[in-house]
Amino acid sequence: VSWKRNRAITARRQHLKSVMLQIAATELEKEESRRETEKQSYLTEHCPPLHIPGSMAEVQELCQQLHAKINVAEEEKYDMEVKVQKSTKELEDMNQKLFDLRGKFKRPPLRRVRMSADAMLKALLGSKHKVCMDLRANLKQVKKEETEKERDLRDVGDWRKNIEEKSGMEGRKKMFESES
Repeated sequence: VSWKRNRAITARRQHLKSVMLQIAATELEKEESRRETEKQSYLTEHCPPLHIPGSMAEVQELCQQLHAKINVAEEEKYDMEVKVQKSTKELEDMNQKLFDLRGKFKRPPLRRVRMSADAMLKALLGSKHKVCMDLRANLKQVKKEETEKERDLRDVGDWRKNIEEKSGMEGRKKMFESES
């Protein structure tokens, strides 16, 4: 049942994704057509149609007018470039100042603080804290029964004594006697 539900959820998600992509595509087309109409309206407003006169003097006068307009546009372009350079320089200076200020104050590494449950409740609740959270007091105590292995390990004792007993011929003799 759950795999059918997961498949249905996945199908629904894919359907929603495809619908969203279709909507986004139509919005992009609308945006593109709107930009094109804005561009055309701007060009018709700022660039009147060119009338080329017949005589040489009129053509020279037209060229002088066009050169004057080009000079004005170049001056505006230069002014804009200078403003942009100035603002980027200010941004870089501000970023450098910010970096310098951050560098001066080192943030200390945070250490893990170990608190008991009682101390945590006291810190959170303040003087209202009266509940004791001693969790170990409520645990049952179980006596552990000794197993044979533990007794053997305990009886072996110090390993140095064991080595000394087995060293030399007597120790080897004892080993062979105990094995057989």
